[in-house]
Amino acid sequence: MVLDQSLCVKDLFLLDTALLALPLIRMIVILLVLFGSLGFYLKRCLRFIDKDEQIIIERLTEQIVIPGPNILFLPITHKSSQTTKVLTLEPAEYCIVKNSLSGDKRVVVGPQMVFLQPYDKIAEGLGGREKKKAISLKANEYVRFQDNRSGKVRVERGERCVVPGPDEVILDGTKKQAMDLKVFEYIKVQDRHTGAVRVERGEQLVFLGSSEEFMGTKQTGVNVDEETAVLVRNKRSGQQHLITEKKLFFPANDEEILEVRKLIKLADYEACIVKGKTGKDAFYFGSSEEQRSFFLPPYSSIVTLLWSRGRRRELRDLKVKILDLRPMYMSFEFNCRTNDNVELVLEGSFFWEISDLEAMVRFTNDTTGDICNHARSRFIELVSKVTLQEFMTKFNEIAEQVHQNDNTNFYTQRGVKIHSLEVTAYHCAEASTALILEEIIQETTNRMNRFQQQESENEVQLKQIRGDIEEEKARGELIKIQTENSNAKSKMEGLAEAERVRSFLSGLVEGLPEMDTDKAISMWRTLRKEDALKAVAKGNTRLYFTPTDANLSIENHEHFRENGWVAGDESK
Repeated sequence: MVLDQSLCVKDLFLLDTALLALPLIRMIVILLVLFGSLGFYLKRCLRFIDKDEQIIIERLTEQIVIPGPNILFLPITHKSSQTTKVLTLEPAEYCIVKNSLSGDKRVVVGPQMVFLQPYDKIAEGLGGREKKKAISLKANEYVRFQDNRSGKVRVERGERCVVPGPDEVILDGTKKQAMDLKVFEYIKVQDRHTGAVRVERGEQLVFLGSSEEFMGTKQTGVNVDEETAVLVRNKRSGQQHLITEKKLFFPANDEEILEVRKLIKLADYEACIVKGKTGKDAFYFGSSEEQRSFFLPPYSSIVTLLWSRGRRRELRDLKVKILDLRPMYMSFEFNCRTNDNVELVLEGSFFWEISDLEAMVRFTNDTTGDICNHARSRFIELVSKVTLQEFMTKFNEIAEQVHQNDNTNFYTQRGVKIHSLEVTAYHCAEASTALILEEIIQETTNRMNRFQQQESENEVQLKQIRGDIEEEKARGELIKIQTENSNAKSKMEGLAEAERVRSFLSGLVEGLPEMDTDKAISMWRTLRKEDALKAVAKGNTRLYFTPTDANLSIENHEHFRENGWVAGDESK
């Protein structure tokens, strides 16, 4: 009981102590709560904003933007706040800022920092980038911007950096280069709004206006000289005129160049046909000084003749503008039948010329085709009257009759003249007949070859005989001349010998008057023999003496012995 009382006293003491400390704890708790609330408020509402930052505050009914540098306390009644970095634009950069409340846009060009206004937002470009590069233009560049709101187009030229407006787009997709024209170049520019066309000549740079476009590419002016002219058409009046004044020609705004025409020059043997404005043909000849060189007038053209070509004239596609009036060759080939029904293929050539150009144009439009067809008809007519054998012997006569015995005025009426017509080859159309004809021709050729060979042999023999005759004549003349020379030589030698004899005898008579003539002559002969022996002794000559010359006599004594002679036994 005593113990219980002591415990109660202790509890009462603790309770009283606690009751005494309760206000102090409450004070401490309140202070803690107050300091916590103040820290939370400071953390939530106190903001430090740098120079490159701004804060966007969403209040209950509006949005405000406060740029830095700044220190501020956010209002207690606000929805949210956001501190963002300011977009920094360098030179040649820009961005587009759009106000989401009003829908207005504006362009901010660097270098600067972009501080947004309430409800502003930077529009993103391609690739999600906010910053965009300005367009740098050189001196020969330009760019055209079109405003999507108003539709207006503005043109900016270099040298500078340009940026589009907030609602502008590049009209051509990118910047364009001005058209650089040299001194001899030009280009046409058309205004799409008015349709007006102007011609810009070099030397310059041509920039397009807001509604202009180039009509094609740049062109070169035409140098008009002695051999060049320009055919021009006026688009307003539709009339054509030929410019022949010597200059560098550029068309006017309402003119276009139809054709650059060269001077047409004709040789003495050439001609051409010109169809004029009224459709009448005019003939120009190179043999005329006034017509041999000219420019084709407006509304005129050179007439192109369409002639047949090929050996059978099966193709009519030979275009002829300049006609050659000289005689010329033309080959042909066609079939015909003889009287004995052998089909032949004839090949040959015409030697012809144009004699009357106006008549040719008036009566035919295919001169070569008409000539060959008429000749074919004549050949068919004449060959059908002869057999194959007759044709083979006189085909040249038939060819001559085709044009020389033609009583019609076919060629004259068409203004042509046939000088000659020759058949150069022929063969049978059928293979079997051609084989027989080939054998006949081969036999005829062999016979002609034999005749020719015999004639050649005869001619060779005749030449040989004539050569022998000439040789014998020359040999007779040689012998005659040799005889005359030998006689003259002998005569001279005889006269010389006689003179020597006479001198020798005269000397003996003077020196030995008592010697008779016969001894003197005998002495002379002896001396002559001595001279002969000396002459013979000089070479390898053999000298034969007659018995009379040597004073010898030859006798034949025959001796016989029964046992024969023994060699070395001369005594026996």
